[in-house]
Amino acid sequence: MSFKSEKIEDNKVKITFSVTPEEFEKGIEFAYKKNKNVFSMQGFRKGRVPRKIVEMNYGKEVFYEDAVNYILPDLYEKAIDELKLDIVSRPEIDLKEVAEEVIITAEVYVKPEVTIDKDDYMNVTYKKQDLEVTEEEINKELDSAREQNARIISIDDKDRIIKDGDIATIDFEGFMDGVAFEGGKGTDYDLTIGSKTFIDTFEEQIVGHKLGDELEVNVTFPENYGKKEFEGKPALFKVKIKEIKSKELPELNDDFAQDVSEFDTLEEYKNDLKSHIEENKSKKAKSEKENEIINQLIEKAKMDVPNVMIENQIDMMVNDFARQIQSQGISLENYLQYVGQTKEALRDIYRENASIQVKGRLVLEAIAKSQDIKVTDEEFNEEIDRIAETYGMEKEKIVQTLKEEDKKNIEEDIKIRKTLDFVLENAKEA
Repeated sequence: MSFKSEKIEDNKVKITFSVTPEEFEKGIEFAYKKNKNVFSMQGFRKGRVPRKIVEMNYGKEVFYEDAVNYILPDLYEKAIDELKLDIVSRPEIDLKEVAEEVIITAEVYVKPEVTIDKDDYMNVTYKKQDLEVTEEEINKELDSAREQNARIISIDDKDRIIKDGDIATIDFEGFMDGVAFEGGKGTDYDLTIGSKTFIDTFEEQIVGHKLGDELEVNVTFPENYGKKEFEGKPALFKVKIKEIKSKELPELNDDFAQDVSEFDTLEEYKNDLKSHIEENKSKKAKSEKENEIINQLIEKAKMDVPNVMIENQIDMMVNDFARQIQSQGISLENYLQYVGQTKEALRDIYRENASIQVKGRLVLEAIAKSQDIKVTDEEFNEEIDRIAETYGMEKEKIVQTLKEEDKKNIEEDIKIRKTLDFVLENAKEA
């Protein structure tokens, strides 16, 4: 068995394998034994139909696919290793010829070549973020804490009108063209006025009404509602006000600080809030700086990225999202049904970000190579420690389960982070 390769287009390579008839015969025999229980013919017991009889009735090609799958994997891996190809797609296998020599081809996409000048990645710029914490930001956190610890008081005064911020307990039923529609009815629903929970101006039309009022609310469904039969269409809701509740916010004093935190005084609590806000702003500023610089690197680099790499990244992002909602007891299929979205529409949402992630990593790999950035044993062990802590596992068990490919991937991730840090350190304030 032998192989050769040729570039058939940018970032796409065709590997041609030559297999002897004897080697292909081994694959055919394997395929026959694997599938013989499938064939049933008159005069033979199931699983006992001779191979020649099967080939006479179904054609020799009936075993070709399994034969190729039997003989090709080891040869394919050897070819990839010897040709030093960095594959980014599954191979498209094609059995070209079965004669004195069996010819099989595998077309694959390879990682693109990326070029970026040193002057370009050593001179990226970023906009410095303002990390100062204002009194307004601290007060916003305090207001949020007060909201979370507010007392809910039922209002019995029949002359008291509903105001913004009140909680109205309502019964409602929606009609479109005079006909009640599915999913448009609710009873004893607690609606916080101003929360924008309901569509259009529904909540604003509740304001000013009193306990026991029955009213009609006219709204229009948004164009991007998610259910085509509703999008952009007017609807009428019949609403009854069954209860009005208001929030009584706690006073801002030392007692409040003691109730909601570990601190004895309001001043101490405010200082702690300030520290958390500073930390969050710092993290956000770092993330924005990284994104700004990555985008600049992508613009300055030259590369022709195969679309399959973007699609693979989208696959990973969709799968991560599916696992995330699955942990909450919702399948991806049910989620898409709930929000009125297709899987393709979900993939399109991730497409731009996936493209940036793929291109950003490629350009960082090119810079790492240019700068000869290495990963030390100490850095690798620190990463294993971090993984062990994150997943609550013993370090030794993680090390035992790591395959060479896993170790290589971990090292590559560390190298990418080091390269990004290197670029960030050399970036200049705009």
